[in-house]
Amino acid sequence: MRTGATLAGLSLLLMMGMCGCGGGFASALVTQPLVQAAAPVITTRVAQNGAVIVSLASSTSGATIHYTVDGSAPTAVSPVYEAPFLVAANATVKSYAAVAGEKDSVVASKAFALNIPPGTLVWSDEFANTTGTNQQPDPAVWRYETGTEGWGNNELEDYCAWSSSTAPCSAADPNSFVGSDGMLHILARQAAGGKYTSARLKTQGLFSLQYGRLEARIWVPEGKGIWPAFWTLGNNISTAGWPACGEQDIMERVNTALSPDWNEGSVHGIGFTGDTGLGTKFYFPAGQTAAGWHTYGMIWQKNSVAYYVDDASKPYVTYTNPASLNGFAGAVWPFDTGDSAFLILNLAVGGDWPGNPDATTVFPAEMKVDYVRVYTN
Repeated sequence: MRTGATLAGLSLLLMMGMCGCGGGFASALVTQPLVQAAAPVITTRVAQNGAVIVSLASSTSGATIHYTVDGSAPTAVSPVYEAPFLVAANATVKSYAAVAGEKDSVVASKAFALNIPPGTLVWSDEFANTTGTNQQPDPAVWRYETGTEGWGNNELEDYCAWSSSTAPCSAADPNSFVGSDGMLHILARQAAGGKYTSARLKTQGLFSLQYGRLEARIWVPEGKGIWPAFWTLGNNISTAGWPACGEQDIMERVNTALSPDWNEGSVHGIGFTGDTGLGTKFYFPAGQTAAGWHTYGMIWQKNSVAYYVDDASKPYVTYTNPASLNGFAGAVWPFDTGDSAFLILNLAVGGDWPGNPDATTVFPAEMKVDYVRVYTN
């Protein structure tokens, strides 16, 4: 009994010592200094004519990097870095790294005095290929969206990557390639069993831009149920979701009974999507159709998105903030948040908007892209 009492007393004294004021084990835990995240490293690689592509990276595992490009101090509500982005104007990039349970890093900063004149070509993919054989689109620029997800429109195609070999995809007959003619080819094929294959290429995680004049020279196929498109989505789609990330549709064409032939340019964000969104048709002049070479472009400036076909000096529609959002309850303009956008080229088959192919639809249906270019405003 006496031994037990002695042990109990010792235990009580130890506990009092641990929990008492003036230091002790518990206090040491509370006052342990936080580890500070490593500041982002800002690196660049050359684009064209003085422009650069900026990348941000922190050596702290799991760090989220917030950044700005206007010289303002980044905060927790600043854009999250998702992909390398084009800088083609005078700018100051500032960024910091944050990790839960750690102290935010110091702010890293880099100023760019580029002084590039308006109308200067600052980035492009010319789809050059001198090998004599079909090649994969540049994997440093383009990656593939794959699968048969319906893509929110009940589409029928199975999107295939360059080397996809699981049926109905075929590595021997890829749905996209850069030909020896110096063009990107995207083909929608009718596979066995009534299935359809095609390709959807995007620059997500590899290249993005905010502002500038973006255009592509494209030949689109025409046929019932065929839907070619050239468009963008905001880098913040992974955090904000759609439509908060913003969508800019530069070229969209579905085969319908409308005459004359047309292309539609539209923008989407919270409060203005789908049939109730902002979309305008460009009708080709008499004697022209979409099934030929045309240049489809977007002029993106602060509070403004304009679209043109063939002539950049004559946009057929300009959407502005806030004027274009009048009448849309709860609408939020998503194109000036500081986030950049990535590019998408795809050829869809079927779905709610174009309808499904029929006996008149010719397969393979082929979309050809001569180039994609970005110019300064």
